[in-house]
Amino acid sequence: MPRAPVSDAYEMALTMAATLLSFTAALFIERAAHLHADVLVLAVVLSLSLARAQRHADTRQRLSALVLIPVVAAGATLLGRLMSVHLAYGSAVFTVLMAVPIWIRRYGPYATRIGTLATLPLVALLVLPRPALPPRAEGALAGWAWSVLVGLLAAVSVWSVQGAADRFGMGGPEGVAAAPRRRRSSRLRPRPSTRMAVQMALAVGAGFVVGKAVFGTHWPWVVFTAILVGSGNRGRRDVLRKGLERLAGACGGTVLTAVGATPSGVGGTPCVVLIFLVLAVALWLRPRGYAYWAAGATAALALLYGYFGQDAQDLLPTRLGAIVVGAALAVAAAWWVLPVRGRGSRAAGDGTPPAAPAAPVTRSA
Repeated sequence: MPRAPVSDAYEMALTMAATLLSFTAALFIERAAHLHADVLVLAVVLSLSLARAQRHADTRQRLSALVLIPVVAAGATLLGRLMSVHLAYGSAVFTVLMAVPIWIRRYGPYATRIGTLATLPLVALLVLPRPALPPRAEGALAGWAWSVLVGLLAAVSVWSVQGAADRFGMGGPEGVAAAPRRRRSSRLRPRPSTRMAVQMALAVGAGFVVGKAVFGTHWPWVVFTAILVGSGNRGRRDVLRKGLERLAGACGGTVLTAVGATPSGVGGTPCVVLIFLVLAVALWLRPRGYAYWAAGATAALALLYGYFGQDAQDLLPTRLGAIVVGAALAVAAAWWVLPVRGRGSRAAGDGTPPAAPAAPVTRSA
């Protein structure tokens, strides 16, 4: 049964409320500690992702996020430092850390949820505007301790807003999660979780190599797209369909941002407001098709980079090329490397549903 526009608007409002709460707290930290805007981006990305992943989570799951997100956020910050100095070593570590959470799905739904949470700060690492930052900003980037605090604030913000909505009976028809269906164990060998982990590792690893060689400092667009297209693999046709949707949306968002951009761009507070407006509309339209979210999130990312001085029009061919390459790498891995046969929840393997991909400020770059 299709969701009502009012219900979609309500869920969007909850997500944006949690995101704005987290953003406000991070803004206070950024100004008080004289940090850079990367803490704001981290707060927004984590809040958007957690709001979707934790919407119907129980207390145990929320406590897990409260502990895991800050810890992984700190690790992701240290990994970001490593990647800025030794990209080859950092990319190898990143690739492994993206594959392991998929592989552990074999251990049941709880392991699947833990794996999903663990990837959120890693994906956020690709959204942080390091390629667009001036060299003098490197010294003001948040250290691991600040990342712990920002991750904690994001988890608390999402829990507070969603908990208040559920407590006061504002959950609506979507307020209660459906009971989990019993899953069959897959007979595939290697297991689907192993297959998908290998596919993700190959797509992400190839994304680093091709992205750095062809697109220089804009390699995150390739890796990010490969992750998004390869997430939630339920079979070759499914990943191709989702890949085309995400590709179409991401390209559409990039083109619209470039066409609508002025030579000087939109800066300061108006740009920040515009980013949040674009995200709100994309969240509202997301249930009607992932392409809407991909378009809006990618447009928001392009605006973010424009905020730091990059010209959307000049970078249009580079971004479109990186998006196409990243999507192609993910689809190729899903089709020709240990393909997962079957459709629906069975293809997720090991009796567990596939983890939802993270939803960051771009989220389908």
